[in-house]
Parts: sequence; C-alpha cells; structure tokens
Amino acid sequence: MSQLPFDDDGPLPASGVAPRHAAARSAVRRPASPRSVSSADAPGPVAPAAAPRRLVLSVSELSARLRGVLETTFAEVWVEGEISNARAWNSGHVYFTLKDAGAQIKGVIFRSTLRTLKFKPEDGLHVVARGRLSVYEPKGEYQIVCEHLEPRGLGALQLAFEQLKRRLATEGLFDDARKRPLPTLPRRIGVVTSIDGAALRDIVRVLRRRYPNAHLVIAPTRVQGEGAATEIARALRQIARIDAVDVVIVGRGGGSLEDLWAFNEELVARAIVACPIPVISAVGHETDVTIADFVADVRAPTPSAAAEIVVRKKDEFAAQIDRLEHRLVSAALARFRRLEARVHALAGRPGLAGLPGRVAWRARHASELGAALSSAARQALARRTRQLEARRRALAGFDPRHRLGTIRATLLTLSGRLESATARGLHAAESRLTSTAARLDGLSPLAVLGRGYAVCWNDERTRILRDPAALRPGDHIRVTLERGDVRARVTET
Repeated sequence: MSQLPFDDDGPLPASGVAPRHAAARSAVRRPASPRSVSSADAPGPVAPAAAPRRLVLSVSELSARLRGVLETTFAEVWVEGEISNARAWNSGHVYFTLKDAGAQIKGVIFRSTLRTLKFKPEDGLHVVARGRLSVYEPKGEYQIVCEHLEPRGLGALQLAFEQLKRRLATEGLFDDARKRPLPTLPRRIGVVTSIDGAALRDIVRVLRRRYPNAHLVIAPTRVQGEGAATEIARALRQIARIDAVDVVIVGRGGGSLEDLWAFNEELVARAIVACPIPVISAVGHETDVTIADFVADVRAPTPSAAAEIVVRKKDEFAAQIDRLEHRLVSAALARFRRLEARVHALAGRPGLAGLPGRVAWRARHASELGAALSSAARQALARRTRQLEARRRALAGFDPRHRLGTIRATLLTLSGRLESATARGLHAAESRLTSTAARLDGLSPLAVLGRGYAVCWNDERTRILRDPAALRPGDHIRVTLERGDVRARVTET
C-alpha cells in the first residue's frame, strides 16, 4: 500500500475542496417534479416545463463531499477485525488493513496516537479500533483513522509484554551464557529501588542480620507511574559509575501488572543488560514475572530473597571453612591416636626390652663420632687453608701486572729505535730522489728546448722531421718551442 499524505491530526484536505459543513448538503440536486394542475384551476393553457439544469461535479468536489458525509456521519465508530499488511513509514505513522471473513478496510494510526499504545500493531492481531471514517481523495479510498486500539481477548499490557519478551529473546538477551556469576564476598552492594518502599526496608533488615559489615549504595528512584522506567535506567547507569560496587539489586514490592509495568519496559531491560555489574532482579512476589527477571543475571522471588542470595555466598564460604576446620582437626586427632597406639604396641614387644639403654649408648657413640668427624673436618680445613696460601704466594710471582711493566718498557725502547731508523731511511730516500730528479731534469727534452732549441714535426704530429729532403714547398709543419707549438708552411728547402 502506498504511503498516504496524512499529518498527525488527519488527512490533508485537497485544494479547492468544499468545507466539511458542505457535506450536509445533498450530493446531487434534483429538479422538483411539476405539480398536477386541474383544468379548473388553470388560468389558461399550460406552458411546457423548462428542462432541468444539470449539476456537474468534478472528481475532487465529489470526493470532498463524500469525505464530509463520512466524517460527519461516522465521527466515532468502533470496528473489530484482524490486522494485516501493517507497515510503519519514516514519518512514524502505521498503515494497515483491518479485515474479517467478508470485507476489509484501510486503516492508519498516526505517530501521536501510536506513542500512547503499550503494544505494537502487527499482522495477525485481532483488535478493536476506535476512530473516524475519512476518504483519501487522491485514490478515492475510504479508511478509518484510529484514535485508540486495543487487543481483542488479551490485555494491551499483556500483549506488549509478550511482544517485547519475544523480541528480546530473539536477540539473545535471555541466554544463560550471557549472564554473569555473583561475586563470592561482595563488599559494596548497590540497591536501585524506591527510598520509601517496603522493599528497601526488607533488604536492609536481611543484610543487617546476616551481613552487618556490608556497605550499601542506594540509588533512589520511582518504581511505578509515568517516567519510572526512565528513572530506573538512569539510576542503574549512575550506580554503575561508582567504584567498587560488586553487585546491584533492582526491584520493588508486589503490585498489579500496571504497578510493575516499569520493569517490563525495554528501556529498563537494556539498562540491565548494559550494566557492567552483576544485577539481581527482585520485583514483586514470587508469582510476579517481569522482563527484568529474564534479562537480569539472577532472579530473586522477593527483595528479601535477593538480600539472602547476595549474602548466601558469604554464609556458604563460612560454613565451608567450618567444615574443613572440623575435618582437619578430626584427621589430625585420628592420626595422633593411631601413632600413639602403634608406639605402645611396639614398646610391649619382648625384643624391645632394654631399648632405652641401647638408645642411650647409641646416642653416646653418635656423639663421639660427631666429635671425631668435627675434629677431622677442622684439620682438613686447616690443611687446605695452608695449601691455598702457598698457592696464592706462588701465583703472586706470576702477577701479570709485573710482566706487563717489563713488556711496556721493552716496547718503548723498540719504538724509539724504529722511529730513528725510519727517519734515517726517509732522509736517505729523499737525497736519492733529489739527485735522480736533477739527473732526469738534465736529460729532459724540455730542458733542451729551454736553451733555445726546437722540435719540428709533420702536420699530423706523428713524425719528427730530421731531413729537409722529406719536405716540399707548400707543406705544413708543426714546431714545438719551450712554451707552445707553432704551425708553419714550407716555402723553400
């Protein structure tokens, strides 16, 4: 079904549509039928009747008049049927079809009305709807604009409870694998309940009797009425931010389904799931069941039972210690008695006559052996000590520090001799180099050129010219001087 252009209060009127008051007028004006006139009354010949004037309506005008008639005649109507094709749009409105075995009608619930419902309209629900009939003019369809909706045969609260329970169970919030164990010895216990309720007094009374050193952190909140669910969720978040709180009890005393409804709200259920501390749900009496009981880590039938569950671990721990202490003392006494009986039995045997004297003699012999062993150990230790001192003195003659001093002096002497020999060799090499350089300079062609001589080459400078017969007038030659070359041409040989 396509989305209909409705606002929160109803269908939007089409432009140029007659107001609702015009619906009281007839949809079609019919001309009055001519009266019968007797010949006696007739003043003269009867004139022919004028043709009736037709009233032509546009489709929009006809739809507007039908809408006015429906909204005036059926301003409030109760309709029973089954919901199908329920669909929620982005605007927040829900459109659906209400049907029975023989017919169906379109329906709509606006966002403002939907917020007041405790349950969610969905396919298959048998409901009773209260509203007014209207016409959606763009499609020419009539529909019921619901202002109230209640389930048939099942209360709205119970239906909302079942819907939320089914949805949260599908998400896995009721799984035992998600739930956490309670702490063994809680030191700080959080309580989320009404400060004036009997539930808090019951919890305090039980803890004072069974766990007097418990530290209570109380987050007071309303537990019923409008807005109570928001306050409970806020109190859970506040108590989770307090350090060292080991466990939280959330609940209240008994009451009707309406009184306990705050603990059936999705907001409270998700706050319990999001709480990082183990949560005990203690709502109402043992027969009362709420959504909070399913999502909590532990469910207590009453607030007093919740306090007992919290301190049960302490009682069990103390009882376990007492049992272990009793078993330990009993086992020690039994072993002592067995050993004592064995000693008496052994002392009564004939072969053990004179045992104390023999034990005393063995003790004296053991003492003498101990003294001899101690003397031998002292003598061996003294001998080993003398040997160690002799070895230490002999080792001192081989002290590496003395040997290193001698080696260092030898190295210094040899280093001086090496430096002197190196200097002498370097001086002799420099003298030989100077002499050789002078001789080489005397034999250098460049020195000959410096005395005014020149070297004559062919033009490619690949051959030195020694004979003028190898040249002809016009040939080019190169002449190397002391400072550069000259290129010349032969004019005469």
